[in-house]
Amino acid sequence: MTQHGESAGETVREDDEYEHHGGFPKFAPVAAGPDWPRFVAAMRDLQDRAVSVNVPDDVLAEVSDRVEELVDTLSPYIVPEGQSPSGRAIELPGRGSLLMLPWTIEKFGPEGVRSRGVFRRFHLGGNGAAHGGTLPLLFDDMMGMIVHAYGRPISRTAYLHVNYRAITPLDTELTVEGSVDRVEGRKTYVTARLMHGDTLLADCEALMLELLPGQA
Repeated sequence: MTQHGESAGETVREDDEYEHHGGFPKFAPVAAGPDWPRFVAAMRDLQDRAVSVNVPDDVLAEVSDRVEELVDTLSPYIVPEGQSPSGRAIELPGRGSLLMLPWTIEKFGPEGVRSRGVFRRFHLGGNGAAHGGTLPLLFDDMMGMIVHAYGRPISRTAYLHVNYRAITPLDTELTVEGSVDRVEGRKTYVTARLMHGDTLLADCEALMLELLPGQA
């Protein structure tokens, strides 16, 4: 993989050990099967319902039985990390992972990354606003993509500082965009902003630290 130096346009030597930094397995993107997007979308809807309903006991008992049956149905198909389409289906919102917010990447390159999406009912904190803890999740995932798009080696988050500037609404299309500010040895400094149109909702700065071989 080609690496980028102090500026996005400056190319330096290839890092032949890229896939080995930190002992990470190689996570190859996959084209998920035709039913995976439907499965993930249904599970997201289920998450939304689970945090927004008040169900009578008899109905809840029936639903719980069905959910437990679903868990039993899926259990024989558990695979090691990096083998599920979850998190590797890059064409899907949130890369097909239920952990990640279901946002869609619009721009991905050494000059920066931009993603668009909404915070759903599952992300509710209170009074119609997204939970404050979901914003660092969004930003941390964005920082990882920015570092990867820039061509930096496998890195971990050393710190992540979020400034909350305005209330982040649910069910409203928003954008998050960021880029690498500078590189100092193993350190990559990144910034990003969460926007609703021209309104700044939050901004973030992070330090991403390149892992040495064997570090997890």
